[in-house]
Amino acid sequence: MDEKQKNQINIELTDEIAGGTYSNLAIITHSPTEFIIDFVSLMPGAPKAKVKSRIVMTPQHAKRLYKALAENLGKYESNFGPIKEVTTELPPFTMGPKAQA
Repeated sequence: MDEKQKNQINIELTDEIAGGTYSNLAIITHSPTEFIIDFVSLMPGAPKAKVKSRIVMTPQHAKRLYKALAENLGKYESNFGPIKEVTTELPPFTMGPKAQA
């Protein structure tokens, strides 16, 4: 077995995951040991939005993701032109119900 095959990872993509999950908002929080990214689907005019997926990763993996996103955004813009940034002001939001004693 050559070195390339030895270090190869077989990644499985199930049909359920392959369809993807739509998100138009990401909320990022962190601690000294973890980055937490909550992907949210926020619909216009809706008073409530749900977290559709939560990803927890180490700071090292978060930095690798950051670099991979930057590289791929650069490739995208090289092929399709600059991405226009749209700034929209979001209303204040909270995560979950507030606890009361």
